[in-house]
Amino acid sequence: MQTIGILGAGQLARMLALAGAPLGLRFLVVDTAADACAGQVAPLLLADWRDFDRLADFASRIDVATFDFENVPAETAQWLTEHVPVFPNPRALATSQDRLEEKTLFRRIGLETPDFEAVDSRDDLARAVERLGVPSILKTRRLGYDGKGQFRLKSPADVDAAWAALGGAPSILEAFVPFERELSVVAVRSREGEFRAYPLTQNWHADGILSASLAPAPDSEALAPLAFAHARRIAEELDYVGTFALELFVQGGRLLGNEMAPRVHNSGHWTIEGAPASQFENHLRAVLGLPLGDTSALDIHVMLNWVGELPPATPILAEPRAHWHDYGKSARPGRKVGHATVCARSAEEMRERLTRLGRALGREEQVAPVLAVLKGAG
Repeated sequence: MQTIGILGAGQLARMLALAGAPLGLRFLVVDTAADACAGQVAPLLLADWRDFDRLADFASRIDVATFDFENVPAETAQWLTEHVPVFPNPRALATSQDRLEEKTLFRRIGLETPDFEAVDSRDDLARAVERLGVPSILKTRRLGYDGKGQFRLKSPADVDAAWAALGGAPSILEAFVPFERELSVVAVRSREGEFRAYPLTQNWHADGILSASLAPAPDSEALAPLAFAHARRIAEELDYVGTFALELFVQGGRLLGNEMAPRVHNSGHWTIEGAPASQFENHLRAVLGLPLGDTSALDIHVMLNWVGELPPATPILAEPRAHWHDYGKSARPGRKVGHATVCARSAEEMRERLTRLGRALGREEQVAPVLAVLKGAG
């Protein structure tokens, strides 16, 4: 029986462990927080990311290492490669940790991006605003996710406030893109280079955090081949092994690269109930060198994210083909504490279910944009 070591013990590690149990896998998770929620389903080792004595113990007890989140120090990942196979590799991790390197990679493989400028000083920011204009978004190059480490400039007068808000950290300024919708590719690549992708997913955010996902994304057939080709080229360029997500803006029929996540992804949670092999199972298959599973969508699926606190579970559990996921976390503003996935055979059936759930949960605002798209889907 093989043991998978996971750096980071949040909900993604939790779902990886749950997906691996039917495969007869064991898990050891490591985190800096004693109450990390994956510790409820797998043994938890408490360690700092640079406590190499503790990490040596971790490495001695596992067969392969992977990640729950991308902000594990790249040097920690590199150190681990000297002791145990690590997937995805440290280069992929380091690239995704730096927005400038990430955007540069996208352009190198032929994926367009919003215009951007590197910003290392207050003067750099002023020059970047002059070139790109406003509105625009200043983002830290590192350690930003779920809307953190960002400041939207509405006028040139915001330069000082933006620079102060990000603490003068190395950053990039991105031109604002009036995109029509956001799509994500959740894909997986094996040790042998086999590549598979799930159907494109359409996403909606609230306060920078994913609120809802719809899969397959309606009217995305014409975009899918190019989106998948971009994802494949990125994976091959990085020699990536495992599941990852590529977030894309759609503007006037063009695809623009927003960012990638070198791990299983929130927008792929629907695959737990909605695909023959979930993103979590396929990640484990990939890092262990096993054949990849089927990534097709079984029906229409909507994932609703619970942020801050959980709504009542009863309306979800009472709804046919609706699935409840509680991450075992305490409530806290801005914290992802669970999700639900609703499955249906048709757009009409999904509209009926989401309408009922929105009313029962008091979440009409959350489901409204999904309902609007489903209405157009027939």
